[in-house]
Amino acid sequence: MSRISVLVTVRREFASRYYKNLSAYDPFNITLVNETTDALDALHNQENPIDVLVLDNELDRSFEFMSELRHDYPRLLIVLVDEEADFAIPGNADEISTTPFVNDDLIRRINRLMSDRRLDTLRADAIPPVREFAKKLRKASGESGKHQAAVSACFDIGYHYVAFYRMDNSEPLTLTLKAQEGPAPIQAVAPKQAAADDIMGHVAVTGESVIIGPSDEINHPLVKRGRLGAGAVTPVGVTTRYGVIVACRDVPGSITKQDVMLLELVSAQLAAVVSKE
Repeated sequence: MSRISVLVTVRREFASRYYKNLSAYDPFNITLVNETTDALDALHNQENPIDVLVLDNELDRSFEFMSELRHDYPRLLIVLVDEEADFAIPGNADEISTTPFVNDDLIRRINRLMSDRRLDTLRADAIPPVREFAKKLRKASGESGKHQAAVSACFDIGYHYVAFYRMDNSEPLTLTLKAQEGPAPIQAVAPKQAAADDIMGHVAVTGESVIIGPSDEINHPLVKRGRLGAGAVTPVGVTTRYGVIVACRDVPGSITKQDVMLLELVSAQLAAVVSKE
């Protein structure tokens, strides 16, 4: 999963709680301030563009501050936190959380906003396959059927080999091949398990998607040996990691960041369905 830059603006007495909760989630880069003036300074810093602002409702002028941000930073995603309310309306915010630390509510809301943002930036012609996959996923029978549906969906959007590895253990880390699609000779030699020292294990631990080529040190054996030209590995699951999806093409350098965003959408849908099983 791509890194997400989160600016947290909360009262000083609550800062450590927010930092402890949010920094434990690897894809987040956290900047924490206690005043709206400091938040503006962070937003002005072009070297660290902010994706999401988490704003404490109890700070002075929080609503006026949001109105100003909407004018000056129209693409900024804002999550308002109001722990004093049983129910609240976002207003100028994109989301509101009244229970930020219950079942990782704040993390889930940030991820949902970023997922929607990525969906908005994808090519229009890339969206139909994802929607079609969602329908097939709902109809798939059992956990193994859902694994295969995800692999087939990735294969159908232009990959030559796709595999899903399920995480069996976290300590020691082990992942097992559960579904794959592609040429029979490639399937026959694909690794049946993965561990912490290979690319599948690396993504399972960090939660960050990666693009690999033949010269990368941490690699997939089929790409490393030149059997395939390029690969992408995306994590399946956010707060709970279920596994990873590996998608490869024949031509080196043929996988882009936009391609990875589409794979991440497939992975997110698979994780959402599997978590309910």
